[in-house]
Amino acid sequence: MLFSRFKNHLPTPEEALEGRPERAFAVPDRHTVLGNPLLGPYPDGLEIADFGLGCFWGAERKFWQTEGVWTTLVGYQGGHTPNPTYEEVCSGHTGHTEAVRVVYDPAVVPYTSLLKLFWESHDPTQGFRQGNDVGTQYRSAIYTHSPAQQHSAEASRDAYRPVLHNAGHTDITTEILPATGRPFYPAEGYHQQYLDKNPAGYCGIGGTGVSCPIGVARADG
Repeated sequence: MLFSRFKNHLPTPEEALEGRPERAFAVPDRHTVLGNPLLGPYPDGLEIADFGLGCFWGAERKFWQTEGVWTTLVGYQGGHTPNPTYEEVCSGHTGHTEAVRVVYDPAVVPYTSLLKLFWESHDPTQGFRQGNDVGTQYRSAIYTHSPAQQHSAEASRDAYRPVLHNAGHTDITTEILPATGRPFYPAEGYHQQYLDKNPAGYCGIGGTGVSCPIGVARADG
């Protein structure tokens, strides 16, 4: 991983790299495990959820293994630089976090179940790091696609916070923000379904071992 003075400091829009009007690389058409399109179009009735929980290689696998998930892809979100590259994100000069986009059928897996998986699959109290991975690109984040998602995400955080405190953990640092105005930029092809292509590859995913209360809020969209 590449580090800089920005590994513990989010750049302002003025400090961020300029980026580019279009992606500098191609993205594969289909998911290597699920077989469905990565970039769409997606069937009617499916919904989108965006999560950042550390290195996106292991995080993506958690979601593609979940029943009701139609496709997943990894990318960069929450920063300032348009169409960044992996090296730029890892430099800390774009402000993005490594994110997983989950396209799912809410009739099979409700958003609250995805939230439970999110909270329990990483440590949301670590700020600009996740385990031994240090930098703003590893921060915990939820980017919501509706008021209902926003409400459910905030309610799940508020329910999980005292449980973590009782287990000896510090406060949750997860940012929960609308996806509007925070575009998801797909990552390079070799990152997509990385652990399917490289079964023995690095997986930094790991939770606190503390169960998150489920069913604390409804998610209608």
